[in-house]
This record gives sequence, structure tokens and C-alpha cells, in this order.
Amino acid sequence: MITKSVDAQRKGIKTIAELMVIAARTAPKANAVDNLEIIIVEGNEKDKLAEEMRRIGDENGIDFIKRDGGNVDLAQVVVLFGTKIDPIDCPNCGFCGYKNCSENRIHGGICAFNTGDLGIAIGSAVSVAANHRCDNRVMFSVGKAALNLGYFDHDVRIAYGVPLSVSGKSPFYDRG
Repeated sequence: MITKSVDAQRKGIKTIAELMVIAARTAPKANAVDNLEIIIVEGNEKDKLAEEMRRIGDENGIDFIKRDGGNVDLAQVVVLFGTKIDPIDCPNCGFCGYKNCSENRIHGGICAFNTGDLGIAIGSAVSVAANHRCDNRVMFSVGKAALNLGYFDHDVRIAYGVPLSVSGKSPFYDRG
């Protein structure tokens, strides 16, 4: 049996994406409350994501979002990470800017713990990619496009995306 590198890369990058999902899911969460939603995107859905990023960039005059869309074009897989916003009822916190979680809920605030958990999960996930020498980059712009396209459940309000690439040179470096 002979396996060409392109076939091994295709299989390997999907495995890395799956391992990233596991790392994010098992990352520590405040109060042991898991509000994460994690999605692997490839193929046509990945192409739609890149198109939406370019649309956002054009519509708002933001060149870096259009550039990031080109990075998604060059990626084989994208892993999306989002969080639902559900205050964890931590007494005497106020990190969200409100007196307590009840006040946060009334005003539709963003729980600092939910966003912190999201960041820790993404950090765990990208460490898996790095440990497997898979080129990656955390991008807010990917998450914004995924939210616009409805890739997440309606109660996910904050998201990031991590495109993955296996090539001779990282498309996420020297991005001009």
C-alpha cells in the first residue's frame, strides 16, 4: 500500500481538528459549567465562511477581514469556538460591570467567566495544533462570519475561528 502525502495530510488535519475539539472540551471551566459550542468546518461551508468574511470586510471597509477570508481559503479545515452567555452566579464578582449576575441577566450583559472559559479552551486547542506542527491562527473575524451565517445555536454570542493549514509555508505568517 502506498499513501501519498496529500492523502495523509488530509486525514491528519482532520484528526488534529478533532483533537482540538477534545482539548477545548476538557479545558477547565468556571464552576464546572460548560457553555461552549465547537464546530469543525470544511468544504462548501468553509468556502461560505471565507465569502462572508470578504463581504463583511467590503461592507465595513475593513481590509484585515478580507485578508483573513483569503487565509480561510488557503486553510483545509476551520475549527469554530463559541460560547453561550449564561452568568454562573459567582457571588461578589462584578467583572461584567454589573452588581451581580441577576443584574447582568436583566441588561443582557456578557459574563466574564464565559469569555474567559472560551479563551482558555481556545488556548488548549491551539496548543494541540502547535504540538502537531499544524499551522493555525486564532481569528475573531472567522467567528464573526460564522455567527452571521448561523453556524452556531442562536444563544452563542461570542465566537472565534481557527483555520488550519498543512503546506510548505504557513498562510497565516507574513500576512501583509
